[in-house]
Amino acid sequence: MNESNTVYFVGSGPGDPELITLKAKNLLESADVVVYSGSLLNPKLLEYAKKDATLHDAALLDRIKIYEILRDSTKQGKLAIRFHDGDPALFSTIREQIDKLNLDGISSKVIPGITAILGAASSLNLELTLPGITQTLIITRAELRTPVPEGEKISNLATHGATMAFYLSVHLIRNIVEELLKAGSYQTTTPAAVVYRATWEDEKIIIGTLGDIVEKVREAKITKTAIIIVGNVINPSSYEFSKVYDKQFTHGYRIADKSK
Repeated sequence: MNESNTVYFVGSGPGDPELITLKAKNLLESADVVVYSGSLLNPKLLEYAKKDATLHDAALLDRIKIYEILRDSTKQGKLAIRFHDGDPALFSTIREQIDKLNLDGISSKVIPGITAILGAASSLNLELTLPGITQTLIITRAELRTPVPEGEKISNLATHGATMAFYLSVHLIRNIVEELLKAGSYQTTTPAAVVYRATWEDEKIIIGTLGDIVEKVREAKITKTAIIIVGNVINPSSYEFSKVYDKQFTHGYRIADKSK
């Protein structure tokens, strides 16, 4: 699997060690150097690493040091991976590393992983895009030290009334609820859920509404490492059945059954 002069950015999945992909596990078992997201990644996953691998906790490093470890290890002919929680495509800072490695003549390859919203949805038995309710999922984060573009303010995104998922924001849940209600597409009765450490052994699930979720989260003392999900898909009063599996619906693989 190893391509010479290549750094691998590998998704670890949402937390459950069995939810890592086979490709990611194979790379981790072969890696000489692993830079992992120590503050968010389940340490049990590191048990897959080979005994003589050099492990670096990225939570203790700045971007320059991380880059230097990946660059220098690769130039020495070692297999180096940047081991991310969830999926590297979301809130991972891989772009800045990949671009810099490219300038030094080092290629990069991304290995996807199951992201936290999908882990949380599985824990809740949710279909995030439910026919007749919404066909859209908006993934975002609340603004504080890290700004968001003006058009992506929560109150703007909330006008769609779609399922919304918030990463890295549970400590700002009161602000989030205020902004969601300001948009007018959600009410205090709109279902909301918070999943703490989705798929981990100590996972916690809190289900409520926009009217009471803030207080429930406060009582549970959850301030980090949680996904917020908002939308009627959580507790739908009604929804439509899929057309794809309707016996009276024709598509490329099946002719409609018009008999009664």
